[in-house]
Amino acid sequence: MNRTAHAFWLDSPGRGEIREIALPAPGEDEVLVRSLYSGVSRGTETLVFRGGVPESQYTAMRAPFQEGDFPGPVKYGYLNVGVVEEGPAALVGRTVFCLYPHQTRYVVPASAVTPVPDDVPAGRAVLAGTVETAVNALWDAAPLIGDRIAVVGGGMVGSSVAALLARFPGVRVQLVDADPVRAETAEALGVGFALPGDALGDCDLVVHASATEQGLTRALELLGAEGTVIELSWYGDRKVSLPLGEAFHSRRLVIRSSQVGTVSPARPGRSYADRLALALDLLADPALDALITGESAFEELPGVMPRLASGEIPALCHLVRYGRTTP
Repeated sequence: MNRTAHAFWLDSPGRGEIREIALPAPGEDEVLVRSLYSGVSRGTETLVFRGGVPESQYTAMRAPFQEGDFPGPVKYGYLNVGVVEEGPAALVGRTVFCLYPHQTRYVVPASAVTPVPDDVPAGRAVLAGTVETAVNALWDAAPLIGDRIAVVGGGMVGSSVAALLARFPGVRVQLVDADPVRAETAEALGVGFALPGDALGDCDLVVHASATEQGLTRALELLGAEGTVIELSWYGDRKVSLPLGEAFHSRRLVIRSSQVGTVSPARPGRSYADRLALALDLLADPALDALITGESAFEELPGVMPRLASGEIPALCHLVRYGRTTP
């Protein structure tokens, strides 16, 4: 067995490189995984790539198998699907999801991988980490039958939330984004679409995921009386201003944060493993393929990441593929 691998590292803000590394032999209760695909979550990962993680959040923003420290050099990422080549007999040959960075092969505890259901293609399974975020957000939001809901921000996380809300009975769901191209995503997911100025108001619930001051302001404007905004955006080191005068108090509006680092308090009996397994089960829906909007080879990442960070490649989830013979 070849005991070397290649990994994508952020050498310094704005500059990535591929490094050859030595792999340890897997120990008892560990697995050796050969990557099939990984995914670039454009919002968080491009913020890391630009060096935008504030120093106060260095610890909170660490990925499970991150190496190095912000702002760099750092090996960062958390959407990986591969095949177990060595490890416990029950896992060898299985396709698994792991919260691992972009690397051709890796060794992790067997407990860190989750088998991908047979009816979920390996490429689509890279979305598990983002759909897991959407699951947690909806546990926090607790939408009800018949709710009027807007999702402001049609990026990877917002679109994942909209896709899950499309399954709720009797709800009015509208994906709101400044980019008219997102109308195609909304149609594929089975939800309505509107530009910010045309969005339907009087909402019971708005999920905000645009990571912009304008988006959060518009989310508040779309609420009906006593409505709630669930804030999913990560702003990094940016400050935002909000109109908390005007009708904010008279309409008794609520802004509540949600993030995937902890399981929603609304589901105290659920574990991280339960949440991830649920996300993978939900990925049996082929409509979620609409969230994968670009693809490149692993070897191209040093050139692709700057283009993702600048917006030249306007991806939701960018799929990274790995060759079978690449060590």
